[in-house]
Amino acid sequence: MAATSRNTGPQHPCGPATGRLMQIGEAAERVGLSIRTIRHYEEAGLIVPSARSEGGFRLYTEPDLGRLAVVKRMKPLGFSLDEMRELLAVLDALDSATGNDRADLLDRLGMFHTAATARVTALRDQLAMAEGFADTLHDRLDHHGGSTG
Repeated sequence: MAATSRNTGPQHPCGPATGRLMQIGEAAERVGLSIRTIRHYEEAGLIVPSARSEGGFRLYTEPDLGRLAVVKRMKPLGFSLDEMRELLAVLDALDSATGNDRADLLDRLGMFHTAATARVTALRDQLAMAEGFADTLHDRLDHHGGSTG
């Protein structure tokens, strides 16, 4: 299967078509996302396949899967597509940045870390509240002799 490099969209630090290429189905399975979701992320500009086969099939590399994993981990924390795009750009740029540019990028990364930590704390609080509610219902079932399967 011959592949053609694709030069549109965000550039990856290791360049297009680096390493073993995999079709979208394998990429979806490996990252734990649906094919539809990966296509949506491509349309949103978050991920661009590193190459395309002669038949036009999307081909992904390990660095592409890494980008997808970052997006997948940001999603439950409620980050917007724009925020995801911005973080990916920061991560891409950090690999080659120097001087003031690097310091600015590290500041941005620190802001993302702070935001992620705050969102994790909020999720933990919500989970504690939900667990408390489930425990209350369990106690009510026990009190009234219901089954707790």
